[in-house]
Parts: sequence; C-alpha cells; structure tokens
Amino acid sequence: MSDARASRLAVSTVIFALRTDDDGLATLWTPLVRRTRDPHLGQWALPGGWLPSDEELEAAAARTLRSTTGLAPKYLEQLYTFGGVDRSPGDRVISVVYWALVQSDEAERAAVGENVQWFAADDLPALAFDHNAIIGYALWRLRTKMEYARIAHAFLGETFTLAQLREVYEAVLQKPLDPANFRRTIESTGTVAATGERLAGTPHRPPMLYRYDVATNLTDGTFTTRIPPGKPDPIKPHPRMRT
Repeated sequence: MSDARASRLAVSTVIFALRTDDDGLATLWTPLVRRTRDPHLGQWALPGGWLPSDEELEAAAARTLRSTTGLAPKYLEQLYTFGGVDRSPGDRVISVVYWALVQSDEAERAAVGENVQWFAADDLPALAFDHNAIIGYALWRLRTKMEYARIAHAFLGETFTLAQLREVYEAVLQKPLDPANFRRTIESTGTVAATGERLAGTPHRPPMLYRYDVATNLTDGTFTTRIPPGKPDPIKPHPRMRT
C-alpha cells in the first residue's frame, strides 16, 4: 500500500543578533513568530513559509524573513535540510533552513509585537515542530565556525576595536577570554588589520580601530557540515530548552 501523504517543501530562517541582557552582558538572541493556525497554534516558531515552485530557495528565505520580521540581513547562508518523516503532522514537510546574522542596530529595527518577539537563543521555550533542535544545531554550527571563519564580522561594523571583537567571541562562545591572549591570537592569524585610526569619543586613550582583511572569507565556502568523530550529534533539542 502506498503512502497517501504528500511531501511539501518549506524554507525557514534562524536569525542571531547580539543583545545586552539584564546583567549588561552581550548574548545571542533570535526572533520567533507565533503560530496563528494549527498545528501548534499559539506556539513560537522560526520565521518561514512554503516554497513556491517558481522561487529560488535563498529568495524565498529572504522574502519570508522580511515579511515576518522586517529584517533583510546581509549574511544569509544555507544551514541544513530537515526532513524527518514525522517532524510534522499531516503532509510530510521538508524544510530547507537558512541562518542569518545581523548587527545590533539592525536587530533594533526588526518588527516586534504580539506575534513577533526576540528570545535568548540559549534559553528558549518549547517551540513548534522540531524548531528547538534546529536552533540548537544553528548554535553549534555558529560556535564551530567561530574557530576558523571570520564570521564574527557579521555582528560588527566595517571597523571595530579588538575589545568589540572579543565581546562577540565571548557572547557566542559563552566564556570570558583573556584580553592579552585574545589580541595575540587574532593578530597572529593575519585576518585583521589596523586602520591607523582610533575610536573617537572615549574618555581615555582611544583604542585602535581594525578591519578584516578583504582577502579572508566570511564563511568556510561550503554548506557541508562534518561532525568530528566522537562529538555528540548536535541535531537534538538544546539542553537548556524550557519545557
């Protein structure tokens, strides 16, 4: 007997921005949209929608993101395809998931309201479908890429201080970093260059401004993710998910 369930294609986007928490520390936040219909009526979920037959994947991801949150991030990359047979009731849904990184000032311009709100990415409520697992995977991927790609640039302006860059690393990796060791490590990579200018408006000696070397890549140039041997599978609900 053949399976009468149809398969449908959808696109969703995980968005990360740095925002200051109640303790004054920069942490990762993500916007979610409230479901206005079944299944999972009233639960929070990732921005997304169905994929039209005549629209490219990235264009669909950008469109649904813009229509739900008002965001149009410069950094938008395909993350993973989630297609578990039982991830949605009714028809089988295969979701091509993108992820986006936005700067804090852009995040402040995002549409918010009763059905769109920002949440701390490491302290989420129970979301619709498998969206907790998707965000958990995106966090794992972001933290892995911080080790070898200049992805931190997506959270910063064209120029930045090393203290601002360190703050991004500390927020993403969730641990403090020694300023002197961080400076030596970053300068030894050759990925950043001093501009010869200093940050204006500081009460003490203005810090040097840096920019990323244009010859370095923002991403690793591939959408393929390889899980190192012995590492736990990251495509699981995030351990700090609230139930």
